[in-house]
Amino acid sequence: MCARYVITSPPNAIRALFGYDEQPNFPPRYNVAPTQPIPIVRLVDGKRQFALMRWGLIPAWVKDPKKFSLLVNARGESVLEKPAFRNAMRRRRCLIPADGFYDWRDGVPRRPYFVHRKSSDGPMAFAGLWETWTGPNGEELDTAAIVTTRANTMLASVHDRMPVIVPPEAFNLWLDCAEVDGTTAAALIAPAPETLLAYYEVSTAVNRAANDEPHLIEPAASKQPDQPAATEQPRDANKRNEQLSLF
Repeated sequence: MCARYVITSPPNAIRALFGYDEQPNFPPRYNVAPTQPIPIVRLVDGKRQFALMRWGLIPAWVKDPKKFSLLVNARGESVLEKPAFRNAMRRRRCLIPADGFYDWRDGVPRRPYFVHRKSSDGPMAFAGLWETWTGPNGEELDTAAIVTTRANTMLASVHDRMPVIVPPEAFNLWLDCAEVDGTTAAALIAPAPETLLAYYEVSTAVNRAANDEPHLIEPAASKQPDQPAATEQPRDANKRNEQLSLF
């Protein structure tokens, strides 16, 4: 699951990696939360396009968004079958730029961790889906969700889910919905390589969505980066009741 993430790379670095023509100027974000606008990259008429969308997908067939549960994540194992995601998986796949994400290890209290690339080579790309919801008066709302998969071994001691991370060489495969069907694209839905990511504990200040400062990604006091607690075991996936399993 991914409920908060970070995007701190300069706009020109993100533009260089994702290859779109637009030149948006946006500030670093240290605590992106659901319902907030997020940058996405999609393919429009064969060209990569930057866009801002609300984080929390609303399928086109929804009558009243206020009565529909917020779809922040889409479980990769069922995106081709679930009514909320199957059309987007076939026709509206996107990439979501990010520099890392937060996850929480169960306990009292729950402890937050920042997950990031081991190297400092710039941003990475989450697999995403997007939809445009049209209201009864013609109003439109663009929305997106992050595709998740089971956690790799490295991250499993913190959480049993993680975002799908698409490598640059596979950007076209994920984005090109005209030439690549959903079943073929779904081959990219897999845990990240064990050597790609690392994590460390951070302050519980990240629990509050209003907090959005650089100190949120600093290691918690007296904690050693990238070292999971030796006494804790990987979580049981059956204990996690994700909201998306309802759709």
